[in-house]
Amino acid sequence: MSYFNVRVYGLLINEYQEILVSDEQEYGMQFTKFPGGGLEYGEGMTDGLKREFVEECNAEVEILNHFYTTDFFVKSAFNDSQIISVYYLIKNTDTLQLKFKTKVFDFDGDVEPLQSFRWIKLSELTEADFTFPIDKYVAGLLIKNL
Repeated sequence: MSYFNVRVYGLLINEYQEILVSDEQEYGMQFTKFPGGGLEYGEGMTDGLKREFVEECNAEVEILNHFYTTDFFVKSAFNDSQIISVYYLIKNTDTLQLKFKTKVFDFDGDVEPLQSFRWIKLSELTEADFTFPIDKYVAGLLIKNL
């Protein structure tokens, strides 16, 4: 049986024209993506994104506007679901209290799931910075449109 997996992600750009990315390790796989995650049953898109940022970043965010929704087929890297991802431009409403890294996959600890955050200058952003097809596509849109 196949099913849909709805995901929601935040594109957070700081005052230095850098975008926040999440390096993660789960199921023995390392990947880089935009911060966010799966929508829970009963949530709207923006509520899910706000919850994800509280859970992952301990941060309240404001939704600025919709940026992109998947318009091509993508199978999950982890199961047999079809991924539908929605991306929003967002801003933090307070100072981010995260330990930012400068190296890819620079995790504290070794018990999965592992996660670390870093900034990438928009002027240096490439599709190759990301692991999954939808994030690569969105990076390309960011490069063209911002």
